[in-house]
Amino acid sequence: MSSPHSDTTTQGIRIHAAAEFMPQEILPQEFRDHGEEPQQSFVFRYKITMTNVGAEQARLLSRHWVIVDADGGREEVRGRGVVGEYPDLSADESYSYVSYCPLRTSWGTMEGSYTFEREDGSRFDVEIGRFFLVPSAPPLQLEPTTL
Repeated sequence: MSSPHSDTTTQGIRIHAAAEFMPQEILPQEFRDHGEEPQQSFVFRYKITMTNVGAEQARLLSRHWVIVDADGGREEVRGRGVVGEYPDLSADESYSYVSYCPLRTSWGTMEGSYTFEREDGSRFDVEIGRFFLVPSAPPLQLEPTTL
């Protein structure tokens, strides 16, 4: 494997996805099984950067993730927006966000799609290429946040 990251373009929307292992991360309560002792989890932080490399504006509506762990366990996650937002990208605009993925195993993969909508109301799916959740992945480049 040359890179654990992915970089795909669909209908003028480029999606770069990268993840890093968070060895010190404590799994948030909402990811734990209720009523049971927390299972050992491996937490990965991932960063998505979406860039409109086309000429037409597009707004993200929803997401669909397929997460597979090292044992072949598969989980699908669907939801509206990303981290509570619905990025609206004009030509040459980018939007990045960071989120987390807990796994029961020490490695796995993520892939999926985003549904976008054009100004004319037409909708289309944008591929999120498979990227790897592996402890050996290089650290993410996160921009400093300003308050």
